[in-house]
Amino acid sequence: MVYTLRREQILPVEPQALWHFLSRPENLNVITPPWLRFEIRSSVPERMFDGLLVRYRVRLPIFGAQDWLTEIKHIREGESFVDEQRAGPYRLWYHYHAIKPHEKGSVMHDTVTYQLPFGPIGDLVHAAIIKRQLKAIFDYRFQALDALFSAAE
Repeated sequence: MVYTLRREQILPVEPQALWHFLSRPENLNVITPPWLRFEIRSSVPERMFDGLLVRYRVRLPIFGAQDWLTEIKHIREGESFVDEQRAGPYRLWYHYHAIKPHEKGSVMHDTVTYQLPFGPIGDLVHAAIIKRQLKAIFDYRFQALDALFSAAE
């Protein structure tokens, strides 16, 4: 089964400042929960570009260390980009990020389309574990971005 996770967040920051933050691959460390023990394993440039491959490792409590390779693509400067898994724990992972101006600063939209491996067993694992884990990861990200940009006000 293919799943979709959607999030929207309003931040008190101009779209170009939010874009500047999100376009720097090392900032993934700032918005990833410490319990994932996120580690970028490849060298990354100061700013992302179409075709950039980022290799990283996360350590999930139940599943152990997972290596991921994602490609940054479909960049519309200052507006949107995609990170798509090339190798990793999901059968499909396609994460669309969009930033738009908002009367209070910016609105950020995340849409993640994903599928787990192992067919019906993957669907059971999704219901029991993965769905909650992804919610916790995106909740952390929401709070981290809010703290980062609300403090800058």
